[in-house]
Amino acid sequence: MRLQILGLNHNTAPLEVREQVVFAGDEVGRALLRLREIEGIDEAVLLSTCNRTEFYVITGDNGREALQSWLHSERALDGAFSDSLFSLEADEAIRHIFRVACGLDSMVLGEPQILGQLKDAFRSAQQSGTAGKQLERLFQHTFSVAKKVRTDTEIGTNPVSVASAAVSLAQQFFSNFAKHTALLVGAGVTVELLAKHLSARQIGRLFVANRDVDRARHLAGQFGGYALPLSELEGTLPEADILITSTASPEPIITSEQMQAAITVRKRKPIFAVDIAVPRDIAADVADLDDVYLYTIDDLHKVIQQGQTNREAAAVDANRILDDEIRRYLSIERAKKVSPVITSLREHGESIREAVLHEAQRRLNKGVDSREVVEFATASLLKKLLHNPSVRLREAGEASELEIIEATRSLFGIDDD
Repeated sequence: MRLQILGLNHNTAPLEVREQVVFAGDEVGRALLRLREIEGIDEAVLLSTCNRTEFYVITGDNGREALQSWLHSERALDGAFSDSLFSLEADEAIRHIFRVACGLDSMVLGEPQILGQLKDAFRSAQQSGTAGKQLERLFQHTFSVAKKVRTDTEIGTNPVSVASAAVSLAQQFFSNFAKHTALLVGAGVTVELLAKHLSARQIGRLFVANRDVDRARHLAGQFGGYALPLSELEGTLPEADILITSTASPEPIITSEQMQAAITVRKRKPIFAVDIAVPRDIAADVADLDDVYLYTIDDLHKVIQQGQTNREAAAVDANRILDDEIRRYLSIERAKKVSPVITSLREHGESIREAVLHEAQRRLNKGVDSREVVEFATASLLKKLLHNPSVRLREAGEASELEIIEATRSLFGIDDD
């Protein structure tokens, strides 16, 4: 069994592909339970965010192919989808998960949210019974590496987030936020960050719409905003100069018809809209409407890149730490693999010692001279311990298996002379 990663992310797949394979909420637990039934997959963790869906699995020889086949069937994907998938194993897989945890593989270099998402993914796998000892060791080491990178480098300084990038882009359209109204859809961490950034820039009015209106009310209340249920969203759209959405809805919650109606009421005053959600909250054809400027999470990439320059030097230091930590993790794993062999070797030696001791004690009880018993015990012990290695060495010599011979020299510290 070995570590493999199969998945796609913002580096390998565009938004329209990524949104087809998002696993949200209870879907994660259900998917993990189905993965347990796939032959060849021993352990599994599923990480699914707006930017990536990745499976971290411990598999046998055919596990990756079985997982890919299951994913195609689960999401009814076409053959072209395979071009967006990537697969990693062994050292490359370890480096990838370390980079993900540290924010080095994120659209926002060094962003901290991914570590929390990775911890949630691991916790879900534990609850589903798909995280065994091997993945548990890997993820615990991964979390330790992420902490070390954030402590020992400046990768997390001057934070640039998707939320701040969206608000920065909005400022290019509306320089004076105090005269404008923002409508946020959702009530999660990202929406809270959006509300914070908009409030800091003195937005004129702030609406927060959410399926759970109590959550919307709690969030809006922190920033002097107004809460509303999703059922009132359509009626509020004409008020919005800035519209930003981030929900976990599997289907769009704002249609082109609704946006067209809002534009008509606004008498063609433009709407700046950012859809951060994956799958998208705003129907894709809204981008074709006049007076609506719609951006997706992928469109924010250029804005984000402008704010990442200061972190690039820190990323170099972080990658050096990863090199050291990969070597250390592999050393620990290799030591764990040899531990059972050492235990068996000691148990084998102990069984021989006990047998020889029993025979030596029997001879002493019969009155045999103690010196003669000591001679017997040491000679017998030596003979029994070296019998199997000696036989195997003769076979190695006859078969010219030089690696066996050299390994024996190394194990027993025998000089070439």
